[in-house]
Amino acid sequence: MSDEADDRDPGLFGPASVTWQMHGDPMMWIAGVRALYLQALHPRAVRGVMINSDFRKDAWGRLLRTANFVGTISYGTAEAAERAGARVRRIHRLLGVDDPALLLWVHCAEVDSYLEVLRRSGFPLTDAQADRYIDEHRTSARLVGLDPAAVPATRAALAGYFAAVRPELEAGADARVVDDFLRRPPVHPVLVPARELVWRRVAALAYDALPPYAHELYGRPAPPPARVTRRLAATGTALRCVPSRLRWQLPPGHILKAMARLGPASRPAPYKLRRQAAILDGPGRA
Repeated sequence: MSDEADDRDPGLFGPASVTWQMHGDPMMWIAGVRALYLQALHPRAVRGVMINSDFRKDAWGRLLRTANFVGTISYGTAEAAERAGARVRRIHRLLGVDDPALLLWVHCAEVDSYLEVLRRSGFPLTDAQADRYIDEHRTSARLVGLDPAAVPATRAALAGYFAAVRPELEAGADARVVDDFLRRPPVHPVLVPARELVWRRVAALAYDALPPYAHELYGRPAPPPARVTRRLAATGTALRCVPSRLRWQLPPGHILKAMARLGPASRPAPYKLRRQAAILDGPGRA
């Protein structure tokens, strides 16, 4: 691909997508931790990770690689996203964790977590836009090796999937390992105070944001949902007070690279979703 073509490439989703606006929000980090808690409840999925990967030795690296993958497919060029997907599919094949049923569980847990945490934290998203987001991510499902036609495309379909898979879930020994790691991840001794002050609160909020059945399986209670929603909203408000340009400076800088490629008008912003909703729901429209 030429540099000129690359400069015009909006990627797989593009600046008009719900994904483009959502994935620039700082609450995505808490949503990602919630997804890990949820994913660990599928015994076969988490067993595959424990047996075939270096999760225990390189858990932080795994988390950062996952974040880099999400950033690349969200804001990178289409070519970069396809390369990232091919790399993930190759790793899945090598590790023997390319069972479509397990890939679907991981995908749905991620999409559900991103939507649940951001909406409860105050990110402006209509029901129609939430459905659109789920539908958009059938593209990311394709990248990891799934047939998009077999992936939920609406909130109703996603809820139906979780209802069907619920009997298979349990908090076994492997899920406990993930839980222990997320609550007290290994860090350099110098960083222990920061872990106790900051990380434990992040992990606790992510855990509390899980669905009630997940709390039952883990065996640890959570505050009432309304209280958790208030805490998510307060956290979202605080984090969004940090200037986005400052937040986006953190490596690897996917959003700033996308803006440099496509221009300042491509900047992710929640108000763009409100504007879209006003157009879609205006007079004369269904």
